[in-house]
Amino acid sequence: MPLAGFAAAALLALVVALRAPAGLAVAGLAVFGALHNVLELRYVAGRFRQVLAGPFLRLLLALITGIVVCRLLPPGPASRAAEILLAYGLLAVASARALRRRPWAPAAAAVVWATAAGTSLAFPAYHFVVLAHLHNLVPLVFLWEWSRGLPRGRAAFLAVQFGWVLAVPLLLLSGALDAWLAPGTGFTARLAVAYSPPAWLHTAAGLRFVAVFAFLQTMHYVVWVWFLPRYAPDAAAAFERRVPWLGGWRAWALGAAAGGALGVLFVSDYAQGRSLYAALASYHAYLEFPVLLLLVLGLGPEGRAARREAVPCSSPTSLPSPPTPPVLS
Repeated sequence: MPLAGFAAAALLALVVALRAPAGLAVAGLAVFGALHNVLELRYVAGRFRQVLAGPFLRLLLALITGIVVCRLLPPGPASRAAEILLAYGLLAVASARALRRRPWAPAAAAVVWATAAGTSLAFPAYHFVVLAHLHNLVPLVFLWEWSRGLPRGRAAFLAVQFGWVLAVPLLLLSGALDAWLAPGTGFTARLAVAYSPPAWLHTAAGLRFVAVFAFLQTMHYVVWVWFLPRYAPDAAAAFERRVPWLGGWRAWALGAAAGGALGVLFVSDYAQGRSLYAALASYHAYLEFPVLLLLVLGLGPEGRAARREAVPCSSPTSLPSPPTPPVLS
C-alpha cells in the first residue's frame, strides 16, 4: 500500500539523514538524480500536456535554456543575477498565461514578481538556499493534485504527505532530534553553504539544514522514482503518445545511463559533476514552477476545460488514481 511505503521510506530516510546527512545527499544524487529528472519530465509533460504545448512551452524552454547557460558559465554575480531574472521571467510568463482574462490580475502579479526579484537580487545567497529546499517541497502539490480523484482515504494520504514534507523537517530544524544527529564533518560544512541560510551557517542550524535537505531530497526521489510511475501510469502513457521514441523501458534506460555517466564524473571530479548536473537539472527543476503556479491559479479557463476532458489514471493495485489533467536535487 502507498501509505505503508511512504511511512517506511520516510522512517529509513530520517534515520540515515540523522546519521550520515552528507553521505545521503551525495549518494542519493549520484544514484537517483539523473533518473528522477527523466521520470519527472515524463510525468509533467504527460499529465499537463494541454498546458505545456505550443508557443507557451517553447517560450518556457527558451527561458530555462538561458538558465542552463548561466549555470554553465563561471560562477559570479553576473551569472547569478541573470539566473534570478530569468527565473522570475518564467514565473511572470506563467502568471500572464493563467491570469490573462482576469482584469488587473496580470498587473498585480507583475508587481509581486518585480518586488520578489528585487529582494532576490539583493540577497542572492538566500534566494538559492530557498530554491534548493523549495524544489524538494514541490512534490506535495503534485501529490495533492493527484489525490483529488481518490474515492476514499484522501485525508489519511494527505496527512502522511504533510508529515514528511513539513512535520519531520520542522522537528529537525527545531533541534528536537539533535541527540541522534551525527557530528558534522568538513564535507558536511561545505554542503551547508548551499543548503543553510548564511546567517545560520556557522551555528548548529547549519548541520540541521543539511539533514533536512538530505531527508527531503530522498523523499523527493521516492515520489518521482517509485510512487508516481506506479500509481499514475496514464501520465507516462500520455507522454509516450507525445514522444513515442522515449516510451516504455527507454525512459528508464536513459535515466540509468545518464546516472551511470554522472556517477563516474562524480567519482573523478565531484565539483565538475555537481556543476554539470545543476545546469542540466534546471530543465526539470524550473519547468515544475510554472506548472505549479498554473495549478495554484486555477490553470485559467483553458486549464479547467482540459481537466474536465482528461482521462482518469489507472492504478496497478486496488488504490485508484485521479483524473489526468515541476539547484536542486
